[in-house]
Amino acid sequence: MRDVLPTLEGWWAEGRPVALATVVGTFRSAPRQPGASMLVGDDGQAVGSVSGGCVEGAVYELGSGILEGTDDATLQRYGVSDDDAFAVGLTCGGILDVYVERVDRESFPQLGAIAEAVREHRSVAVATVVSGPAERVGRRLVVWPDEVEGSTGSARLDDALRDDVRGLLAAGRSALVSYGPDGERRGEGLQVFVESFAPPPRLIVFGAIDFAAAVARMGTFLGMRVTVCDARPVFATSSRFPEAHEVVVDWPHRYLAAEAEAGRIDGRTALAVLTHDPKFDVPLLEVALRLPEIGYIGAMGSRRTHEDREQRLVEAGVTEAELARMSSPIGLDLGARTPEETAVSIAAEMIAHQWGGRGTPLSRRDGPIHTESNVEPVVSAASLSAAAGS
Repeated sequence: MRDVLPTLEGWWAEGRPVALATVVGTFRSAPRQPGASMLVGDDGQAVGSVSGGCVEGAVYELGSGILEGTDDATLQRYGVSDDDAFAVGLTCGGILDVYVERVDRESFPQLGAIAEAVREHRSVAVATVVSGPAERVGRRLVVWPDEVEGSTGSARLDDALRDDVRGLLAAGRSALVSYGPDGERRGEGLQVFVESFAPPPRLIVFGAIDFAAAVARMGTFLGMRVTVCDARPVFATSSRFPEAHEVVVDWPHRYLAAEAEAGRIDGRTALAVLTHDPKFDVPLLEVALRLPEIGYIGAMGSRRTHEDREQRLVEAGVTEAELARMSSPIGLDLGARTPEETAVSIAAEMIAHQWGGRGTPLSRRDGPIHTESNVEPVVSAASLSAAAGS
């Protein structure tokens, strides 16, 4: 919904009803991820996409029917396994579950506050019942880190959702979660789509060198919030790194420790250590490799630099398990030479690390492009509860 949110909020503010179609589940080589959305306006306008063109026509007709009052909110599956496969099937061979509902000021009074939170990069999640008992479908909770609005009509389900949604929001994940009809965590028969609007993931680039400028541009392109940090004020300037959201003059290890202490480092944070200077990167990596919540740690340097750095870290007491968390030399083997090519190499490794990719040319692989590990599965509330307690 993030992509269509400005239009959706505008129509909502004008009091116009909108049909909102949201991908809530994907299987095999689906072209869009959960959360992809399409709007059907009361004037017939369509905004956004749920499949890249494969099933938009069918979803448009369903949304139009909901706006006209001839259809109710519904969860619809599209794909090659459907009876309608030849009419609206996905040419890529995947399957999409799409939830289509009517949105207006009465049915979704919290939309304005959600849009404001997204603009201000504050965490918020929307949990919508998309299948189950008829009296529950379409009911929703809006969950902030310290506040909850709305209700599913079941106090037990509300309580379970509050905790589970906050766990997903902290991880920046959206998911389709299954419960029993009255919110039983080990039950089935009711599904809730949780869409998390977490702040953008962070990329912290250490070392104000020419490669850092290219990496900062790439991070911004990927939708990350980019910080460049260097202890040398003559190099760490905003004019040299206009693509970065902030440029910090500080010793790298001190800055990272302070950010971790303030709670601004999490599992979606990526670090690109480009200094390849022992007096900077060894103290920094000592801190980084001992922070369990960092998602990616990459360090630039030649093989010789890597071996020297690793030896210094071992002498500083860093364990083999901690060293294994470091990608060094940084990046995938793309044959990169220029700063821009190197930035692509680093970004490629970050993406592969996030989604479990292997960096293998697709032309040399058999089977589906998107493996099961790449697609957010339907999860049970029991598994979320167990994970939160571990």
